[in-house]
Amino acid sequence: MIKSLCNILSISARSVYFNLKYLPFKQAIKMPILLSKKVYLRGFAGKIILDCNIIPGMIKIGFGNVGIFDEKKTRSIWDVRGTVIFRGKANIGHGTKISVGDKGVLVFGRNFMISAASSIICVSNIEFGNDCLLSWDILIMDTDFHKIINSNDQILNTPSSIVIGNHVWIGCRCLILKGTVIPNNVVIGANVVLTRKLSVENCVYAGNPVKCVKEDVSWEL
Repeated sequence: MIKSLCNILSISARSVYFNLKYLPFKQAIKMPILLSKKVYLRGFAGKIILDCNIIPGMIKIGFGNVGIFDEKKTRSIWDVRGTVIFRGKANIGHGTKISVGDKGVLVFGRNFMISAASSIICVSNIEFGNDCLLSWDILIMDTDFHKIINSNDQILNTPSSIVIGNHVWIGCRCLILKGTVIPNNVVIGANVVLTRKLSVENCVYAGNPVKCVKEDVSWEL
């Protein structure tokens, strides 16, 4: 009983601090963002924009329980110096790492969900549409970090935006790299590597190299 009360108070205190740090007071007092005590605030700067109607607890960071992960020992990381935009409800599961650079813009559409232990690294622009579901151990990054330079001193691997459409389900252990575009209403199979624009909607993509393996499909939670 006492331990549970302490946990609640800990979550509340961190959430109050987080909301007041990032949001105008009239938004912050509604407590739209709930922060687990397991979230490590490594980079606590930049800004958050709520482009939606504000509801208490509409955005949850660091919560959840996925059977193959120990939620008591894994922690999420919030390392933000750029801009994060939420367009509705979002659930960023435990063990997930969010990193946004000074010039980065990360956009979450309505009803966004990561189950657990995935990573999003944004130095340019990454945008998710509405109703996206991400599994675990996914890495999404719009940069290669280290520059590759040719003999004329030209940079060959500049950062490039990632755009993920509406109603997209991404399976576990996928790697989504710069320049990727995923259309609406698709399923990305487990362990897929994406580096380019996909064009067919209502499709299951799988394999490496990735290809459409089933058309005219939809999916449900």
